[in-house]
Amino acid sequence: MAAFLEQTFFHYALLSFYLLGPPTFIALRFFQFPYGKHNRVGWGPTISPPLAWFIMESPTILLPLILFPSGQHFKNPKALLLMSPFLLHYFHRTIFYPLRIYQSTSKQNTKTTIGFPLFLTVNGFLIQALNTYLQVRWVSHYKSDYDSDGGLFWWKFFGGLVVFLWGMRINMWADTVLLVLKSENGGYKVPRGGWFEVVTCPNYLGEIVEWLGWAVMTWSWGGLGFFLYTCSNLVPRACASHKWYLEKFGEDYPKNRKAVIPFIV
Repeated sequence: MAAFLEQTFFHYALLSFYLLGPPTFIALRFFQFPYGKHNRVGWGPTISPPLAWFIMESPTILLPLILFPSGQHFKNPKALLLMSPFLLHYFHRTIFYPLRIYQSTSKQNTKTTIGFPLFLTVNGFLIQALNTYLQVRWVSHYKSDYDSDGGLFWWKFFGGLVVFLWGMRINMWADTVLLVLKSENGGYKVPRGGWFEVVTCPNYLGEIVEWLGWAVMTWSWGGLGFFLYTCSNLVPRACASHKWYLEKFGEDYPKNRKAVIPFIV
């Protein structure tokens, strides 16, 4: 009975994740969450951005420690291997990325840093808790073809891993460029070089590519749902950032750049 109830909960959680995508995409076409370059006052209490990022991403570190050992595939080396790219990304995002933000802001000449809205921190925490539950529970418990897919596991894993690592490299490189630029003069400048010559937000492009690779690796509805939700969240934000750069820098901003998908969007 308990197993049936948990499986029912998993299915409804998966359905809710898919239902979140379309309204998120539509809403972000007209309204941007107030953080980063889109930050503005009047959105309630704020906390420091490094702390906010740590709190938002913390479920990706904590929940695997709780959920993975209870899965039926806990001791399966393939399950452990499959979970590792997800943990690699979020160990960086939860621990190292907030530290990099802190170091960057501490080097700025300004005395104050705009805080991160607390309500967004809570919202991000809940979304990550839902997503992490779906990904971890699938890999550790519900995926049933580790040894019965005729060797396709390895094709999907290594094919998706190449895509994932490529996207992670783009994402981390772009984050580094942006943090360095911001720490140098305490404000925004036009990023140059590499993927910035093609798109305004290669950091978002990299993350989208990462979770496409993850969807291939897991070959699951949960992985696909995460990829689609990432697109629904980051594509409209990238378009808004592209518009922001054009308005701020005018003729100094390269007109041939797209927002996030090279040559398309």
